[in-house]
Amino acid sequence: MKDWIDTYNERDWQTTTDGTVRYALLGLGWWTIDLALPAIQDSDLGEVTTLVSSSSEKAKRLADENGVDHGISYEEFHDGDAADRFDAIYIGTPNALHLEYAETAAELDKAILCEKPMEATVERAQKMVEVCADAAVPLMIAYRMQTDPAVRRAKELIEDGFIGEPVSVYGNNSQPLLEMNPDTDQWRLDPELSGYGTSVMDLGIYSINTTRFLLDREPLAVQSQMDSHGEAFVDVPDERSGALLALEDGIKMVTTDSQNAHSDTQLKITGTDGQIELRPAFHGKAKLHLSRNETTVTVEHESFDAEDEMREEFDYFADRVLTGTDIGPDGRHGLQDMRIIRAIHKAAESGDVVKL
Repeated sequence: MKDWIDTYNERDWQTTTDGTVRYALLGLGWWTIDLALPAIQDSDLGEVTTLVSSSSEKAKRLADENGVDHGISYEEFHDGDAADRFDAIYIGTPNALHLEYAETAAELDKAILCEKPMEATVERAQKMVEVCADAAVPLMIAYRMQTDPAVRRAKELIEDGFIGEPVSVYGNNSQPLLEMNPDTDQWRLDPELSGYGTSVMDLGIYSINTTRFLLDREPLAVQSQMDSHGEAFVDVPDERSGALLALEDGIKMVTTDSQNAHSDTQLKITGTDGQIELRPAFHGKAKLHLSRNETTVTVEHESFDAEDEMREEFDYFADRVLTGTDIGPDGRHGLQDMRIIRAIHKAAESGDVVKL
């Protein structure tokens, strides 16, 4: 295992160091401006050339403030006015708006990196997959955990048999949403913009997708319960959510999430011979805890934060676009997460086991 630890930060996915992907960023909230933009500026294979917002005035102002050459409105983007200024788009808008921007990007023959979850409903996600396939444009869903060094090393260890046969998974992702953003009218609490709900769509997806990536197994059936108590959560069903998923090969997974709880992120995978735990797991500085027999090892990279995770994600995307090679978390992969999330909500509504 020492050889593995020594290569912890290597980019095992990288195939090129040549070329640059020029990005247009859509949806200029704090996540895009404070994290995505600096991550691309710090990346090896990308640069931001265009910002897109609700008005050209806002876009130009933010472009000037952040050293970006061009700022345009959504209407101008749909009209193709700046199509020669970028090669790819990053969609960081509310979930229910992803499809319309992907459709325009496909018409413009631009590669697409779309935030997760990929849309508000399975049907709209399916349409996005079809639109991009018909136009033959690359579509990647922004699962930054899949390029996080801790997660990739964990996957290697699982494949090498470190934990033996996987038996069970526990994942939790919770945060005090209203302490982070006190606006009770924010889009994550609006089902017309967020989709099926708030906690599973925004937080539970991390445990679900990271587990699918690590184990290469899919859920077959799900049971779940969810409820909402706070006044701000009256329009969404899942202020608190818990689900039991039956995965292939008899693996059982429990996932809990809440947008109104103490901040906590963890993912624990237990096997017949050992255990791998990511804690914290999903929002920067992931720490890897390894246990087998009497041996326990903790591995971490103290300086690796959420911006670093996004830099790796953008460089992975650019690497694949520049070389024309297959993207791992593509649209069909994101569509499967949407189906799982829908099943969790259906199971909670019905009280029954829902098969996938």
